[in-house]
Amino acid sequence: MRKPPWLKKRIPPLRDVEKVRSILKQTDLHTVCQEARCPNLAECFAGGTATFLILGRVCTRDCGFCAVERGVPAPPDEAEPGRVSQAVRKMGLHYVVITSVTRDDLPDGGASSFAKTIRAIRALNSKTKVEVLIPDFKGDQDSLKTVLEEWPEILNHNIETIPRLYPRVRPLADYKRSLNLLKTSKDDYPHIATKSGFMLGFGETRDEVLEVLQDLREVGCDFLTIGQYLQPRQDRLPVIRFIPPEEFEEYKRVGETMGFRAVASGPFVRSSFHAAQMFETIEVQ
Repeated sequence: MRKPPWLKKRIPPLRDVEKVRSILKQTDLHTVCQEARCPNLAECFAGGTATFLILGRVCTRDCGFCAVERGVPAPPDEAEPGRVSQAVRKMGLHYVVITSVTRDDLPDGGASSFAKTIRAIRALNSKTKVEVLIPDFKGDQDSLKTVLEEWPEILNHNIETIPRLYPRVRPLADYKRSLNLLKTSKDDYPHIATKSGFMLGFGETRDEVLEVLQDLREVGCDFLTIGQYLQPRQDRLPVIRFIPPEEFEEYKRVGETMGFRAVASGPFVRSSFHAAQMFETIEVQ
């Protein structure tokens, strides 16, 4: 499908992008921006930020929308949390998003690595706020608790799509399991804000989208992101429909009416895009 005019972006100057690339190379770190082929990479890098991808760059799952490599991952790198902390300092970040590949091969799903990374960041950057974008840990409550006990400012877990499309879009995930993760976080740690997001363009209907919004509100989700799915590689799922900006605006209005503390909805919105600005709404409410 030919992309519509609203899916064109201005490319920032290369010199602004290269500063972040250089820091990532020096610290031998991965980002979801690069591995998932995010369309906002240049804009984020030029703005001096990135979403760090811990636990390597190889995922144990094979979601139909994702460009991250699937295979057998290497064991966790014990020095990685320290390198993330160093990169955060070099980039001067006051707000950082940490995510990971899904590690179903690890007993705790990688939760301990999230915890170590949060501690390392705060040890070196005491005023930096941390958002974690976590996998589902196969529903393991102890793994979730391991992360929550480090008190990240935001616990983010993406629902990704409507339940009907899970077998095609997220074949190894479970819609209710993801909802329960968000509910457990809010029930057990109510002072930690929760966040989720999903993509449009897989063939979902308006009613199905509204049902997801309602489900997320019922489990107390605070922040919501809605974006356009863009096929990252030829072997990934095709785009069924490009959603016009006015439909994204409608979902934003509906979400705000439902009671989400903030809703980011637009073609280029991603779960960690402008994450710091969304978090700032907490402090002005």
